[in-house]
Amino acid sequence: MKAFVYLSLLLCVPFAHSHAQSSAANVQLSAQKSAALPAHLTTRLQWARTPQLEYSDADLNQQDRAAIVRVVADETGQITQATIQESTGLSKLDNMLINATKAALIQPFQVDDTAVPTIGYQAFTLKIAHALKSNDCVYRFDSEHWRKQQQDKKVPFRYIEQPSLQVDRDELKGKDRYVRLSFKVDKAGNVTRVKIKKGSGIYALDEKVMQAVMGAKVEVSKTLWLYKKSTLSDKINFSLDACQ
Repeated sequence: MKAFVYLSLLLCVPFAHSHAQSSAANVQLSAQKSAALPAHLTTRLQWARTPQLEYSDADLNQQDRAAIVRVVADETGQITQATIQESTGLSKLDNMLINATKAALIQPFQVDDTAVPTIGYQAFTLKIAHALKSNDCVYRFDSEHWRKQQQDKKVPFRYIEQPSLQVDRDELKGKDRYVRLSFKVDKAGNVTRVKIKKGSGIYALDEKVMQAVMGAKVEVSKTLWLYKKSTLSDKINFSLDACQ
């Protein structure tokens, strides 16, 4: 069974490091590069195009795996280096992660309107596929907006289909959690950027929700496009009582 991962993240290490439309735009961006400015260091990389990795249980050698990849990107967001900081224990799988990361793209970081390189660390968790037991409790993408949409209430936008999300009860670590976020979409309804407004307190859970929304497609009222790109918001609750 194949699994397809859009940036499965679990960043738990205390690192302090943290398309262009025309050739004219490229020239303008290049002119604003500054070798005098140091690289931006971050522990939360903002992805414009997330690493995409397809793998099987055989690739994981029948057990869950984790890795941390050191990422270096230039002023345009292109990945120039990707190296394994912490290995999965399987060299072939490490190389798959490196290749997936190099094919991705981050949001360029700017200092005083000048684009600078970025250095960061990205963690991945890769889990084997398994059939759910009858007593397993799993949270899906049951956000406040999705519920209103299912109840045919008036909403400023509609998800074309329910975003893909799977959260096990033990991932809440014994407490009710919620995530409030905002996101931007283009005129085609593709989500282009997601921002956490209020996190759950668990980085991995926040990232799961972010990636669920990043992979979604929405339908937006055309009136919202009169002046600027649409910025939308949603909130998803994870209650222990709702999953017994």
